[in-house]
Amino acid sequence: MRQRYNCLKKVAVLACAAVVMTFAFSVVNARNEGHTFRVHNKTEDTIKKILASEDGKTWGHFDIGDGIEPGHTVKIAWDKSTDDQSCVQSFKIVFDDGSETPPAKFDFCDADLVLEVTK
Repeated sequence: MRQRYNCLKKVAVLACAAVVMTFAFSVVNARNEGHTFRVHNKTEDTIKKILASEDGKTWGHFDIGDGIEPGHTVKIAWDKSTDDQSCVQSFKIVFDDGSETPPAKFDFCDADLVLEVTK
């Protein structure tokens, strides 16, 4: 009976260790990826730039390559250099025809944030 108890105890310790390791791995993975959000282009125009500003005066931009085509959704990561900035930022979109959206504020630290871009 004592031998069975020791065996069950070892299994329980191993199971706990597996749970802890899985959690630790997911935390490290999230930290390496940084803050991300998704952008869904619901317009008929290609998004050429996504601009963000903490103060509403100085604007930085995300690298979105050639743009985001109509109907597409992309995942975008914040640059590590912004880690000391506020999660609440203003953003605006520039389209291929040169038009842009008015600034809007969002909490970019929200893990489930999806910006649905419309005109």
